[in-house]
Amino acid sequence: MSDASYRDAIFSTPLDRVAQFSFDETVVACFPDMIRRSVPGYGQVLGMLGLIASRHLRHGARVYDLGCSLGAGGLALAGALPPDAFDYVGLDLSPAMAERARQTFAAECPAHAMQVDVADIREVEYASAGMIMLNFTLQFLPPEDRDALLARLYQALEPGGVLVLSEKTVDADEYDNAWRVERYHDFKRANGYSDMEISQKRTALENVLVPDTLEAHHARLARVGFARSMTWFQYLNFASMIAFKEG
Repeated sequence: MSDASYRDAIFSTPLDRVAQFSFDETVVACFPDMIRRSVPGYGQVLGMLGLIASRHLRHGARVYDLGCSLGAGGLALAGALPPDAFDYVGLDLSPAMAERARQTFAAECPAHAMQVDVADIREVEYASAGMIMLNFTLQFLPPEDRDALLARLYQALEPGGVLVLSEKTVDADEYDNAWRVERYHDFKRANGYSDMEISQKRTALENVLVPDTLEAHHARLARVGFARSMTWFQYLNFASMIAFKEG
């Protein structure tokens, strides 16, 4: 991205009270570094988006990117597909995120049709789309709101369209889950985070990021109408799924 970004040091000093995590200007400033060092496999997920779109997206169709943050998903598509291949609509609840995404698209892919709006993805009236991306977004919605959103997204997808859903997950088996969490913390330590940073970030995300099991995700996708879904990528407790709307 063309904008300057900074090293994530939000939780590097002791805090008397750890506030709930939010995507404010402080997070926006260091977000590329934060997600690179905090989300195993994030680069691989991004790298596949263009390939998935090349295989499944009808030429000229609309693509929704829900919780688009700084627009990395949109950049992945623009890097793989010509300007007339799709119309991109990115939605994010954070005005700071949305503004940075607009600036990035204007600088990096000015020939592509890249729209970014500030919106609550639960309240949007969705138009017909060939592809919908939910990369590490659903996990921040209250669990009771997730079925209704996915049902609306299923209805918005055109026949033959695909939904890409990437999430932090939890394992149903207590011991397997503990192992994945421990190795995830090892991953963060290897990327320069201290034990204090890991602990304080975990506290900040408590009741903000509520993960589901992969089984719960696939069951929900089936409930809302998807006859077929699969987990195509997993790295520790992070995974990406794809769901297909039959044509």
